[in-house]
Amino acid sequence: MSLLEIRGISKRFGSIEALREVSFAVEAGEVMAVVGDNGAGKSTLMKVITGVYRPDGGEIRFRGEPITGLEPGDIRRRGIEMIYQDLALAPQQDVPSNIFLGREPVRRVLGLFPVIDRKTIDREAHAMLHKLGARIPDIYAEVGTLSGGQQQSVAIARALTFDPKLVIMDEPTAALAVREVEHVLDLIRELKRQGIAVILISHRLTDVFAVSDRIVTLRQGRVISEEVTARTDMQRIVAHIVGAA
Repeated sequence: MSLLEIRGISKRFGSIEALREVSFAVEAGEVMAVVGDNGAGKSTLMKVITGVYRPDGGEIRFRGEPITGLEPGDIRRRGIEMIYQDLALAPQQDVPSNIFLGREPVRRVLGLFPVIDRKTIDREAHAMLHKLGARIPDIYAEVGTLSGGQQQSVAIARALTFDPKLVIMDEPTAALAVREVEHVLDLIRELKRQGIAVILISHRLTDVFAVSDRIVTLRQGRVISEEVTARTDMQRIVAHIVGAA
């Protein structure tokens, strides 16, 4: 049984058929890259998986259970996390505050009055960043002052506090310098080592070939190819993306 099974998913927006019977599966601890040109259906598919959109046809199963049409919160609680390209971080808050933003642990003063438990936040943030191998010299700096790669570390650490089995990453290396890109790729490798599956959406094929196990190519809402990364090459994937194969 695969971790995630996508079976014949279709989605229309008026006369536009954004997804056409898309099917593939993701295994536990696997990095699956989803590639395609702009408008290929990548973002729509991810929003269907995470419950933002309801599909018009098909089924999605996660850990053997149907999740088609569930609300985003229900899907998150089942173990699927999405890290969007904009990261959705609070730039004026520090790293631990961002990791626990909106779900801060509390303690009670005199057994009565609830207050945010800052010691627990700091301790667990340190532990999560250490587990990831994230390189952030000062976790009490405002997140907006951190580099792009460091901000990705914070977003991934926040996702891991939900104990996900699958993390979807939307263009995590876009606009990063070479050194920062390698740091993010190392984070993806660490997720894999921990047995967490990753769906990687990326236009950067060098990054895709560096970390993925398989590559699914979408074009005009359809799955054009699904290949084992080690058995294909960049030229072949480009040909699938542009329709030359």
